Amino acid sequence: MTIKNVTVLGTGVLGAQIAFQTAYTGFSVTAYDISDAAVVKAKTFLDYVAGRYLADVKGADQSTIAAARSRLIFVTDLAAAVKDADLIIEAVPEKIELKREIYAKLGAVAPAKAIFASNSSTLLPSAMAQSTGRPDKFLALHFANEIWSNNIAEVMGHPDTSPEVFQTVVQFARDIGMVPIEIHKEQPGYVLNSLLVPLLSAAGQLLVKGVATPDAIDKTWKIATKSPKGPFEIYDIIGLNTAYAVSSTPGSGQENFAAYLKENYIDKGKLGVTTGEGFYKYPRN
Repeated sequence: MTIKNVTVLGTGVLGAQIAFQTAYTGFSVTAYDISDAAVVKAKTFLDYVAGRYLADVKGADQSTIAAARSRLIFVTDLAAAVKDADLIIEAVPEKIELKREIYAKLGAVAPAKAIFASNSSTLLPSAMAQSTGRPDKFLALHFANEIWSNNIAEVMGHPDTSPEVFQTVVQFARDIGMVPIEIHKEQPGYVLNSLLVPLLSAAGQLLVKGVATPDAIDKTWKIATKSPKGPFEIYDIIGLNTAYAVSSTPGSGQENFAAYLKENYIDKGKLGVTTGEGFYKYPRN
């Protein structure tokens, strides 16, 4: 199996990054979203991303950025977005019914050769596989935020995933500059979020209980562990709308944090890095 043409469904914070990184490493990429407004927002965000590449990525300059942009197109028609795709990476909001719905539509219009991969950070591929109509060509391919420097890609299949498909996607991850993390058994949260979510949840509870401020919590974590970012800096990168969606899930134990986010940040349009303000204001000096 050879991957040349890649489609990314969803141009939010991580979807846009996946599309740009894939184009930056030489692939032809089509980015799909449901409206012109979403596309405009994604293009604006990519201006920020391009600046980060220039600052953070060795060898990045105006010519490599321009070349990446030339290999990346945006569309709002699903059939047109996937007509030549060898690999389709889904990065729509973390709602199981929405993902199943998009896969049902996708299965009807995508070419038979296309591999489907979900960037879900918590949902298991087996929960979506039958909706695709091609469970043997379906798996999870999960990236971390700030993909250009936090360059892991978790590859997790389900019992019906073809071994050849799995290895094809592992190689694709390597080809776009990622370090593939092969996951051999389905695990909610994969490896990364199985480690990260408890940290973020603990930080959220320290905040809503009034124990300490975001800055104090972040400072404690960074000084004591030598980590480059604290949990609230990570929340801002992930996006507070995503944090709200996860924490408001019934039974999460984070419903109080979800209410805090909505009242103090989301309702005020403070969604993190993408809006210029979340727990912190951006750019930060």
